[in-house]
Amino acid sequence: MEQYANRHSTVEFDPMCDKEHPQRISFEDVSAASFRIQSGITKTPCVKSHMSSKYGMDIYLKNDFLQHTGSFKDRGARNALLLLSPENKARGVISASLGNHSQALSYHANQLKIPVSVVMPNVAPIMKIQNCRSYGANVIVHGHDMKEAKYHAMSLAKEKGLTYINGYDHPHIMAGQGTVGLEILEQVPDVHAVLVPVGGGGLVAGVATAIKHLQPHVLIYGVETEKCPSMKMAIKNEEPFSVDIRSTLADGLAVPTVGYNAFLTVKPLIDQMITVNEDWIARAILHLVEQEKYVVEGGGAVGVAAIMAGLVPELAGKKVVCILSGGNIDTTILGRCLERGLAAEHRLVKFKVTVSDRPGGIAELCKLIASIGVSIKDIMQERAWVFGDIFSVRVKVVCETRGPEHLEQLRGIITSTYKEWYFAREWDETDRRQSTCSIDDVSH
Repeated sequence: MEQYANRHSTVEFDPMCDKEHPQRISFEDVSAASFRIQSGITKTPCVKSHMSSKYGMDIYLKNDFLQHTGSFKDRGARNALLLLSPENKARGVISASLGNHSQALSYHANQLKIPVSVVMPNVAPIMKIQNCRSYGANVIVHGHDMKEAKYHAMSLAKEKGLTYINGYDHPHIMAGQGTVGLEILEQVPDVHAVLVPVGGGGLVAGVATAIKHLQPHVLIYGVETEKCPSMKMAIKNEEPFSVDIRSTLADGLAVPTVGYNAFLTVKPLIDQMITVNEDWIARAILHLVEQEKYVVEGGGAVGVAAIMAGLVPELAGKKVVCILSGGNIDTTILGRCLERGLAAEHRLVKFKVTVSDRPGGIAELCKLIASIGVSIKDIMQERAWVFGDIFSVRVKVVCETRGPEHLEQLRGIITSTYKEWYFAREWDETDRRQSTCSIDDVSH
C-alpha cells in the first residue's frame, strides 16, 4: 500500500505546479505573453451593458467567450505552447480537462503543429469531446471524474515523455490569461473595479497581476459559485483548501482546490471574494440572452450574477467590468438555465388548484387565467389522488407572467375564486442573497 502511495505521488508531481515551491507570476510575464500571443488570439470587445442604468453603475462586458474555442483559455494555452522548448514541441503535450482547456490546447497545438493528447473523464460533454477531436487532438476518455482523468494524463506524460500542462495553475497559462487585464485597461482606462470568475484561480491571478501593476487603485473582485467556494476557503485557511463539489450551473468553475501558484500570486492582490447562488447565475444567463444577445455559460455569467444579486452596492456610480469568460454551454443545460431564470424572476409560475370536474370546470379556469393576460404553458389533470369531492379534479398549471406584480394578480384571482390551491415554492430574494467576504474578513 505504501509503495502504491509513493508511486501515486511521484506520478502526480508536476514541477511547474509544486505546492512546496509555488511560483508567483510577474507583470513582465503577462506583458511578454501579450506580445507573444497577439497574432493567434482575438482581441475581444468590451461593450457597455444595457443593464447599466437599471443597476446604477456603468457596467462593461468583456466578451472573451468570442475567442475561437469559446473561452479565455485560448490565451493561456497558446502562451504555454509557444514557450515550449523545440524538443518538447516535437514530443508533444498532454493535459486533462472537462472541456474549455482541452479545446483551447487542442486548437492551438494544431495551429502550431504540436502533437497533443487530452484526457477527458466520461462525464465530459460529448460536444466538447468531438470538438477536441475535430481540432486534431488524440482524445482519451478515461475515468469517472477529473481526479482520475488527471492521474491518467500525468501517468501517460511520464510514460511517453510528454509535457503535462495544467489548465489553471501553470505559470505560463496564468500569464496568458492575464492579457485579458491588459485589454480591459486599454478599452476602459478609467475602470474602478473588475469582476473575475474564479475556478482554479489562473484567470484572476493573471488579471490581478496585470491590472494592479498598472493601476493599483482598481478593485479586483473574484466571483465563484456557492457550490464550490474553493478560493474563499483557501483565503480563509491561508492556503489552498479542498472543498466538496456539488452539481452547479457553473461547471467550468467547479475546481475543488485552487492552484498553489495562482493562490500565491493572487492573495496579496485580490480585494474581495464573492459567492453567488445558482438562481442568480440562471437569472444572469437569462438576462445575457434576452438583453445583451449573448449566450454565456454559467461560469462566465457569475460576475453579472453578483451585480444582479445586489452583492456589490459599494460600486454604485462606478465603472465596472465583468469578464464573460466562456460561452461553451450545452444546449440542454441552456434550456434548463433559461427556465430556472424565468422561475426566479416570477415569470414562470407553477400552481395547483382544485376545480369542478363537471363540464366547463377546467374551461372556466383557463378563461379566468386568460382574462388577466397570463399565458398557460402546460396544464395537467389529476383525478385518482384527489380526496374528498368525487366531482372535483386537481389541475396543475404552468404559466408565464410578466413578473412579480402580474404573479400577485394571478394569485389574487385564483385564491378568491377557488377553495383549494397551492403555489409552488416562492423565490425569496432575502434568503438567496449570498455573503461577500473581504480579504480582511477571512484573514482574521
